[in-house]
Amino acid sequence: MVHLTPSERAILAGETADEGTRMAMEIVTGAARMLGAEALVPVVSSHIDGCLYHGDSGVLYCERLAEAGAKVSIPSTTNVGALNLLKPDQVRVPAERRQMAFRLMEAHSRMGCRPSWTCAPYQAGARPALGEQIAWGESNAVAFANTVLGARTNRYGDFLDIACAIAGLAPLYGLHKTEARQGRLIIDVGQLDLNLRREDAFYPVLGALIGRLAGESVPVVAGLETSNPREDQLKALCAGAASTGAAALIHIVGVTPEAPNLSASETIGDTIVVTPAMIAETRDSLSLASGEIIDSIALGSPHFSVDECHAVQRLLKGRRSKIPIFICTGRHVMDVLAQDNSDANLAALGVEFVVDTCVVVTPILPEDGAVMMTNSAKFAHYSKGNTGHDPVFGSLGECIESAVAGRLVRDAALWR
Repeated sequence: MVHLTPSERAILAGETADEGTRMAMEIVTGAARMLGAEALVPVVSSHIDGCLYHGDSGVLYCERLAEAGAKVSIPSTTNVGALNLLKPDQVRVPAERRQMAFRLMEAHSRMGCRPSWTCAPYQAGARPALGEQIAWGESNAVAFANTVLGARTNRYGDFLDIACAIAGLAPLYGLHKTEARQGRLIIDVGQLDLNLRREDAFYPVLGALIGRLAGESVPVVAGLETSNPREDQLKALCAGAASTGAAALIHIVGVTPEAPNLSASETIGDTIVVTPAMIAETRDSLSLASGEIIDSIALGSPHFSVDECHAVQRLLKGRRSKIPIFICTGRHVMDVLAQDNSDANLAALGVEFVVDTCVVVTPILPEDGAVMMTNSAKFAHYSKGNTGHDPVFGSLGECIESAVAGRLVRDAALWR
């Protein structure tokens, strides 16, 4: 049984709220009942994952809420949709599907969501504080919010995410509760070479390994304390772990606010010592294609930051790519790039920006292509099933050198 406060019961009864808010409250309460939650918890922000068109039901659901007067009651950002609203023809979909995808994105805007259209809201101004209760969707964003920011959220999916945003409430279960945030497994990377632990390409691979080792449990990662990982590296790690597993919280010792040191994580469980062979095996598993042929480069899952876009510019060194380079990013990044013409300079060198969406969730990659190279463990994990393209994983440097050469280029020294 879910114990509701008097004000929550009044919303559910439609006494103090419009019909749309009452509907949202009914959904949140029903979900809480199914999840075994005994109460609801007030949340202060939401990131809505249900903006991507998967079928008419999602569109009709959101439009029904909007027509019934529902508005989000907390700051709410939007995840990627199925369209680049700034460049509609970039996505190859039939007119009817395009219209439905647009209606879904528009319905979220009508309900007061901030039209951020990014899978990295934490780099677009949404930065909940330590201990704040939130209701976020999008697996990498959930993992980042819990792991790096110390906020508290479960992985909220389509339909429930917008309902929580409207009600300002979420089921009180799982990672909203302190006891569920305890570490269950230690993953020790401290014996790996320090230079490797500082490489950008190491972090998506480590994330993919963590996801496979931890599954749904809360892992504790030791050994990165001296590596001083940057935010984009942590972003890549969280995305990898949330893709190959169900990770929603990773205690990274020295990074996660709840784990300033190993003892603070109060871990109960085994310790796995990560070896170079385990890293190499995970890295290789992210590639399905063999040979030197590459049809496109896909970057930005999660969405690329300003720093990452500038890194591409530095690596290109004024050289034009022989194959398409797709950079998926948000409007907040494009606004910054436009200030010094970095967007135009990159476009002149063969970069195609994908805004509001990404190449693995909607048809953008070349139709006649078969192989996509990426530095993203998330792209590599989902590429084959979502696009039919075989992924090849590499560092950002390898991706850019391959793009310029028009064939696969490997840096033999990178992983030594």
